[in-house]
Amino acid sequence: MNKTEYYTHIFDRYGNIKRGRGCFLYTAKGERLTDLYQEEGRAILGWGGGAAFTVLKNVLNRGLTGSFKTDFSYRLKKAVDALLFGDFNVAVFNSMDDAMACAPGKTIVWRPWNYENADCVDFSSVVFNAPLPWSNGLVILASKLEISCAQKSVILPAVMEASVTKSIYELICAIQNRQEKDFFIYDSVLTKYFTRKGPWLFPKIPESEYDKFVLHCLNLGIVISPEFNVPGLVPFGANAGVFECLKKNPFSAEN
Repeated sequence: MNKTEYYTHIFDRYGNIKRGRGCFLYTAKGERLTDLYQEEGRAILGWGGGAAFTVLKNVLNRGLTGSFKTDFSYRLKKAVDALLFGDFNVAVFNSMDDAMACAPGKTIVWRPWNYENADCVDFSSVVFNAPLPWSNGLVILASKLEISCAQKSVILPAVMEASVTKSIYELICAIQNRQEKDFFIYDSVLTKYFTRKGPWLFPKIPESEYDKFVLHCLNLGIVISPEFNVPGLVPFGANAGVFECLKKNPFSAEN
């Protein structure tokens, strides 16, 4: 199911999304949806944007919305180096496909707390979504090798470079604070349907049945990834009771 179709299903059931806070979405019909999709992980730190939103407002107030060099130029590389513990060449692309096409050497899609790929020693390049809710389409490529097609990358306006950079430092802090104990508390319900790696949820449901499962969850007020190959996330900070409805109404492909 593509995202456009999925968002139509959300609107048809609940109306417009009026507010986002943490891992929850609040709708025009007064419903609270538990968000496990989180914009493909871009809202992993919550929908408010945290300190990155404050940075965004401050830089906007200075009128730094152009792509010229500013005090914020090149700070993104320092943040990526701190996140991945290395010295990387960094470029930003408009899509995962573009980033992967330009990534030299052995490449992984990096996800925080996914312990199978948290150590980047064995890889030449990593790509990952910027951890910023409103950065849809911004994918970061970090490589130990020269990025030969870096000219295909995008130049971020100062306001976006500053807020993306701050979001990465916020992610570094979150990585230090969020632990396995914060993720497994939902296992009694979710591991029936997902394989969990850190907070990331990879579906056990057969791909042929996945769209039905997506809509089953949506009917229960649970927003999961509409795309089978894009993992979801456990809802950090939510009470485990948010999944009681799924526990009482288990999914069956025959439904």
